[in-house]
Amino acid sequence: MTSMLDGCTRWPEEFVDRYWAAGHWRGYTLDNLLRGWALEYGPRTALVHGGTRITYAYLNRRVDRMAAGFRLHGLRAGQRVVIQLPNVPEFVITAFALMRVGAIPVFCPLTYRAPEVSRLVRLAQAVGYVGPSAHQGYDHTAMAADIAAQGPFLRQVFTLEAPGTSSPYGGLTTDPSGCRYFPLASIDAPPDPALAQSADQVAFLLISGTASATPKLVPRTHNDYAYQARAAAELVSLTENDVYLAALPTEFNFTFGCPGIVGTLSVGGTVVLAENPDPAECLPVIDRERVTVTSLAPAVSRRWLDVLPTVQADLSSLRLVQLGGGPSLERSTAERTGPAWGCRLQQVYGMAEGLITLTRPADPDETVLTTQGRPLSPDDEIRIVGIDGKDVPDGEPGELLARGPYTPRGYYRAPEDNARSFTTDGYFRTGDLARRTPDGDLVVTGRLEDDPRQADHEDSSGL
Repeated sequence: MTSMLDGCTRWPEEFVDRYWAAGHWRGYTLDNLLRGWALEYGPRTALVHGGTRITYAYLNRRVDRMAAGFRLHGLRAGQRVVIQLPNVPEFVITAFALMRVGAIPVFCPLTYRAPEVSRLVRLAQAVGYVGPSAHQGYDHTAMAADIAAQGPFLRQVFTLEAPGTSSPYGGLTTDPSGCRYFPLASIDAPPDPALAQSADQVAFLLISGTASATPKLVPRTHNDYAYQARAAAELVSLTENDVYLAALPTEFNFTFGCPGIVGTLSVGGTVVLAENPDPAECLPVIDRERVTVTSLAPAVSRRWLDVLPTVQADLSSLRLVQLGGGPSLERSTAERTGPAWGCRLQQVYGMAEGLITLTRPADPDETVLTTQGRPLSPDDEIRIVGIDGKDVPDGEPGELLARGPYTPRGYYRAPEDNARSFTTDGYFRTGDLARRTPDGDLVVTGRLEDDPRQADHEDSSGL
């Protein structure tokens, strides 16, 4: 078996064997899966963005040509490239094209500015950056130029050009630091033969959602992420007739693969990309595209609910709304969601680090309204521990620990964080407080640092 990217922690062999034997891991890279989906669903619509509609066959061809273009520009397997794009087709195309090269996308929030992106580039030792030339008044190209000037990593910048934008380093140019700039649309070449890659390699890096002065990067492998998206798609019974609205940022684990974009593509469904989660944009899109599934944060859901009476939109196509579960989801919001939209609610608790728990479609209403459900995988192992590190009785609150087939065993290039955030036997310390109900469902009640009883436990919580 090939080794993982330097700076990553492998799953122990006994767990690798277990996850393969269970059929969770199947040895397909995400970009190879896309090839299969294109063959199976070729003329069907894969992506919708405004008036743009992209078929599966075209999506795969564009990924092929962009991957060949990246290779012509010298990108190689294992190199890291930061992607900072809005919810546009180019996000999906670029991510899959980089994976097809064997390069590793680093998913970066669009809200990050120079200080955060600079730290991310240094941590990932990223040689490339993909972003808008400018977005909502912010000059991303100038930001990238400043980061490149600091050296020594960033050498290539690929910009998604917007009409009427310009920058000192627009077009095909090289700046004084030696960094080169290319319009993303110019990254196009005749496809090369497929590159043989291992599915136990890192597919992309996600940013941890836990509060920290410096970013923590979560390595997600092809095997573990393909399983996560597939299992989540099966759990919500996704089919080729489903239309998923990506309203939250595409770089979120929730949006990308719970089941999200990857899960929807895996069954031949349609992904609709919305650049803004505001109800004024999204509710008419649900009507026009006959969206069946979407995933929302509680605050976004409340905004949608509040304006629903004033918006002329037919939401009858919706069958499922996933809400990020936990303390931020008030029961009143959960109770309003299903009746207001005439669909089923699903609570989802998850993190970039892996573990996902979900309520099930057949669960009683009270379970859906008051819990975050049960783990996605039968091989997810959950512990709830007290400050002494020992398991607490069911019903008692404690820190939630997890390990499983899509929960990595460590952050990327972060040995000190790993020592704090992972137990010696491989459990990830989520830093969240939770309790288990008599029926086996999880209720996430808060963060560890918010509990005065746990104040002395901060050093081992991974926060």
